[in-house]
Parts: sequence; structure tokens; C-alpha cells
Amino acid sequence: MMFTDTYRTIEAASQGSYREKASRFLSFAIPAATEQSVRESLEGLRKKYHDANHYCYAYCLGADRSAFRMNDDGEPSGSAGKPIFGQIQSKELTNILVVVVRYFGGTKLGIPGLIRAYRTAAREAIENARVIEKTVNEQYEIRFPYPSMNEVMRVLKEEGASVLEMQSDEQCTISFFVRKNAGLRVGERMKKIRRAEIRRTGGQ
Repeated sequence: MMFTDTYRTIEAASQGSYREKASRFLSFAIPAATEQSVRESLEGLRKKYHDANHYCYAYCLGADRSAFRMNDDGEPSGSAGKPIFGQIQSKELTNILVVVVRYFGGTKLGIPGLIRAYRTAAREAIENARVIEKTVNEQYEIRFPYPSMNEVMRVLKEEGASVLEMQSDEQCTISFFVRKNAGLRVGERMKKIRRAEIRRTGGQ
């Protein structure tokens, strides 16, 4: 059975905004591949908008979208982080952080009003971003005698692999990336090449 080896994310950071009853909601959609990058982006926004009242956010990480979190940052439970995350889900995005910075205008919005405001602000930031599709890749290393170079390169070309590093001598070594769905097939093809040894060295 074929598994999905692509995912949707945003190409670059983007912004949006929303205003209701004098409260301002500034929204930011930011590419993020790790929890460390999430923390760094949040810290940067807190410093830049140090006079704001709330910094609510949601993020989703991983090609399988298995790592995620929502934070209301002092707003009523479920009124901020959840509607922000709902916008990420509706676009089927991952490796993304969406933050909505609120400046309180003096008039309470109520929970329905807050949900609408955070949802709208988050949607604005996401819609202003360029959504792209990326592939899940695996990294391999193959070692083989020089006379087998043409066979190895033919397989790499036919499978759409990206060569990262190549060392050519009597004994050659090539490191390359290939889409996850093609990994097993590439391995089987390489093993048929005389005296070729292939091993997986990582993923992306």
C-alpha cells in the first residue's frame, strides 16, 4: 500500500490583522520545522510587541501532522488557540506556527466574539501566505566499484534522486536523497548492481 510522502506548508512568513470593538488582533503565519524554531519565533514576537495583552498561538509539525499545540495565553479556555488551530487544519498545513497578538481595546468581546476574532485573524495570515507542497525524503549512501558508475547513475536519474555528495575513485561513494515512496524500490535496484552496498543514513 502506498503511503503519502507529501505535505503542505507555507513558503514564507505572512501577516494579517483584524479589529473589533477597539481590540486589535495582529496575526502571523510562520514556517516552523521544530519546537525550537517555534519558541524562537514566539520570543521574537513577544519582544517586538512587548506592550500587547495576549500572544495566542497554535502550531503543527511533522509530515504526518502528529505534533501540535494550542495556547490561549490567558484568554478564556478554547477561545483563541483552538480557533487558530482550526484554520491550520482547514488548510491541511504542517510545519507552521500561527500567532495572534491582541491589543485589548477596553470592551470585552465575549467568548463567541473572541472565537470569531482569533479565527478571522488567523485565516487572514494564512490566506496571505503562499502554500507549497513538499516531499518527505530519505537519505541513502551507496558504495560501489567505479565500473558500476553508469548503472548507479542511471537508477538515480530514473528515480528522481538528488545527489548530495559524490566521491569517485576505484571505490566510489554517493550520498543522495530520494522520495520516501521510492526508497525501497531504489534500494532493491541498487542491490542488483554488482558489489554495490547501500544503506539508509537519514530522513528529511
